[in-house]
Amino acid sequence: MDKLQALRVFLDVAESGGFSRTARRLGVATSSVTRLIDTLEASLGTALLTRSTRRVTLTDAGVTYLEQVSRVVSDLEEADGSVSDVGAVAVGPLRVSLPVTFARLCLGPYISGFLRENPRVSLDLVLSDAYVDLAAERIDVAVRIGTPDLQPQLIVRKLAEHRRYVVASHEYLERHGTPTAPEELTQHDCLRFAHQAGPQRWSFLRGDDKVQHVEVQGRLAANNSDMLREAVLDGQGIALLAEWLIREDVRAGRLRRFFEDYEVNPQEQSVCVHAAYLPNRRHSKKVQVFLDFLQMRLATSVPG
Repeated sequence: MDKLQALRVFLDVAESGGFSRTARRLGVATSSVTRLIDTLEASLGTALLTRSTRRVTLTDAGVTYLEQVSRVVSDLEEADGSVSDVGAVAVGPLRVSLPVTFARLCLGPYISGFLRENPRVSLDLVLSDAYVDLAAERIDVAVRIGTPDLQPQLIVRKLAEHRRYVVASHEYLERHGTPTAPEELTQHDCLRFAHQAGPQRWSFLRGDDKVQHVEVQGRLAANNSDMLREAVLDGQGIALLAEWLIREDVRAGRLRRFFEDYEVNPQEQSVCVHAAYLPNRRHSKKVQVFLDFLQMRLATSVPG
């Protein structure tokens, strides 16, 4: 058994959740993938995967093994890359994690340009609003919207500011009135990004004043900003949404922005758009080229 090949196949099966999916990716028969995993499990003396008719899942031993193997394979790939990916030209596969809506609106139109400019780089884009484990998911670069200093184990590079607007439709305001001060939001239906269950605090800061916290509630929370945008456009409440998401709605008059002289954030966060990557990627040419691409494109699509 080629142990390294077996480990790579195990990682792929664990990620895809099926032998046939891995087989299609590798261009081999499903029986070959199954046989390789069986041999790996036999050599370890334990089952790594639980098979069912619908899906393959990790056993407890498989979860532990996956974490260790991901790190080993990642380090090996980094070692290989340190030889081939340190020259003047970016080379090789690049796996990038991106927030779903942000990627679609702010980066999607420019990805083909990046590929044209870097013909020896192949992109694998993983769209998710969750903070993925970079080592376990073999992510080279993660673009995140949040607080950079909460990730001490990663190298973080700020890419752009992240301003939020408090907005509502004219229809909603006609029915329920327009709040004139932040504390009046407690009397309104507020559409919330699902950071947590239950009430949520929005923080308002104006100039050098003390931060004002307002506990908001409403009948709709979602973990997808597109869904919240549709709801606020439909007159379902007041929302706190990213400027890059609803900029055109405000300009076109579909939404009204208020509390413009405040900096507003959910909870007490002061966030930005940033890229995060593991320390063993710091010398990667393809990572640096992609970071430069992000910085340039976000300077125009996400104005500070």
